Amino acid sequence: MKKIILVALALLFTGCVGTTPVTERSQVLLMSPSEENALGEKSYKEFMAQAKLSTDKTQSARVKKIGEKIALAAQRKDFQWEFNLVDDKQVNAFCLPGGKVVVYTGILPMAHNDDQLATIMSHEVAHALARHGAERMSHQQISQGVQSLGNILVQATAPEYTSAFNTAYGYGTQLGVMLPYSRSHEHEADEIGIHLMKKAGYNINEAVEFWKNMKQSKGAAQLEFLSTHPNDDNRIERITQIVKKLNAK
Repeated sequence: MKKIILVALALLFTGCVGTTPVTERSQVLLMSPSEENALGEKSYKEFMAQAKLSTDKTQSARVKKIGEKIALAAQRKDFQWEFNLVDDKQVNAFCLPGGKVVVYTGILPMAHNDDQLATIMSHEVAHALARHGAERMSHQQISQGVQSLGNILVQATAPEYTSAFNTAYGYGTQLGVMLPYSRSHEHEADEIGIHLMKKAGYNINEAVEFWKNMKQSKGAAQLEFLSTHPNDDNRIERITQIVKKLNAK
C-alpha cells in the first residue's frame, strides 16, 4: 500500500516547472500555455455574451489606448489582446489568459488619471503573464489528489477517521494554503505590474496613489488572514518600497 501511495504521489507532482517574469519565482504547472489560453478564450466569450459594453466612447478609447501600450511592453506575441470597458458598477477589472482584458466602469472613479488606470490594468495583465490562474488550478488539482490519496491510506488503516480527516484537511488547506497563496499572487502581480507600467511609460508613483484611493473607497478593513487579497496598508507599504527601488535605478 505504501509503495502505491508513493508512486501515485510522484505522478501527481510531475508537471511543468515554470518561472514568473520579474520575480523569477519557480512554479509547478499542470496545464500548458495553449490549454490555458484556450480556457481564457472560452471564458471571455461566455462573459462578453452577457456583458454590457460601455457606450462612453471616450473612456472606452482610453482603456484601449492604455491597454495597447501595456501589451506592447509585455511583449507576448502569443497573446491575442483585447481591451473592453464594461458598463458595470462593480469596482473591478480582470485579464484572462491570452490577453483578454476587461475594465468595469465602476473602477474608473478610483483612477484619477491614466497612470492610475494603467496601475490596475498592468496589475491584471501581470496575473496573466505570471500564469497565476493555471498555477492556482494546478495547486487545487494537487490538493484534491493528495486528499484522495490520504483517504485511501486512512480507509486502509483507520477507516473510522475518514470523515474527520476530510474535515480537517479541507479547513487546513483553505486557510493554510489556498488563501495565503491568493494573497501572494496579488503581491506578485503588484510587483510585476509596476515594472510593466514603467516599461510602458507610465508614472509608477501613481501606483501608490491608486491603491490609496482603493483603500479609501472601502469600509472596515477585512482581516487579512481570512482574505484572498492583501490588507490595504500592507499592500500600499509593499508597493511604496517597490516604487522606491525602481526610482532609485
